[in-house]
Amino acid sequence: MDYETPLFFRVMQYAADADGDVIDMVSGNPDWEPPAALREGLSEYAGADPEQFQYPPSDGLRELREEIAARRNVDVSQVVVTNGAGEANYLAMARALERDSGSEVILTDPVYPYYPGKTTMLEGTQTYVETDDAGRLDPDDVRSAASAETAAIVVNSPNNPTGAVYPEETVRELVSIAEENDAVLVSDEVYDHFDLSGAFASALSVDSDHRIVTNSFSKSMAITGFRVGYAVFPKNLVESARSRHMLVNVAGSRPAQHAVLHALRETGPDYYQANRDRLRERVETFTAALERAGATYTKPSGSFYVLVRFDGFPGTLENVERLIDEAGVAGMPGNAFGSAREDWLRFALVTPRVEDAADRLVEYFG
Repeated sequence: MDYETPLFFRVMQYAADADGDVIDMVSGNPDWEPPAALREGLSEYAGADPEQFQYPPSDGLRELREEIAARRNVDVSQVVVTNGAGEANYLAMARALERDSGSEVILTDPVYPYYPGKTTMLEGTQTYVETDDAGRLDPDDVRSAASAETAAIVVNSPNNPTGAVYPEETVRELVSIAEENDAVLVSDEVYDHFDLSGAFASALSVDSDHRIVTNSFSKSMAITGFRVGYAVFPKNLVESARSRHMLVNVAGSRPAQHAVLHALRETGPDYYQANRDRLRERVETFTAALERAGATYTKPSGSFYVLVRFDGFPGTLENVERLIDEAGVAGMPGNAFGSAREDWLRFALVTPRVEDAADRLVEYFG
């Protein structure tokens, strides 16, 4: 079987090999400090008894699952700790497809490229629903696309790459569409701590056996290398997902889970608010520069990505490499995210050099 290989690593490697100074705005690796309590948890763990260096429970440390369940107002039995949101989405999509209720997966366009890749890997078929210019998803379009063949509807809010945030009425409608078609809404909420609009609504706010919510601490705690995520399943769907997780991964990292648990318990809201404030400043700096350069762009309501279109400079891989070589700024080609924004580029605002990158783009395109 041929799988679609995301372009992220190819672009990152090209930027790393380029001559001169290149500002990396390719991947969503936060550049700020993790919570201080996370480092404390790791240091504490180094002195643990040898038995604490052995396999943890396959579905995650009980105390971590209890902490997540309490925060998300679900039963602990519904929570599976995963190898980041990547595995959480894989388990959720697999569970939707293995119910013998169709093989179609409805995705948005633009789309985070790992979703169609996972669909192919799981032998499903993709159907795309285009979002509007601001990245908003119209539930009526999803309802028109859905049918008895629909196994899953996969959405991401706050969204990568558009920065859109889906309000409560949209989320409720999406759950309703899943119920009407015996499908599963898979709601990837990994950027929930980066809602800049105040409009974000979790799919967990809707009680249903037809929705699975996935998340991770990778972005919210700036620890993409720790690989601690989770999925919240309806009670009737969790057992098979737990078994698949065990067969694929056996278990997750005990030290990483311990550190995340300590950080969850000891980190107050100020940490997350400071990161949102930092991001708001970067959005303003970067989009103001895009205005000066005469670009068209999406201003994110959440997450930390900006989609940009420069006249006469379509977002191809060739032009991304050209921008790296000639302007010293590395972004992602729009065609990596589907067909709707092929002429666009995506930039991740997770570098302290956002202002430098903005100046370089103004000089190059202005």
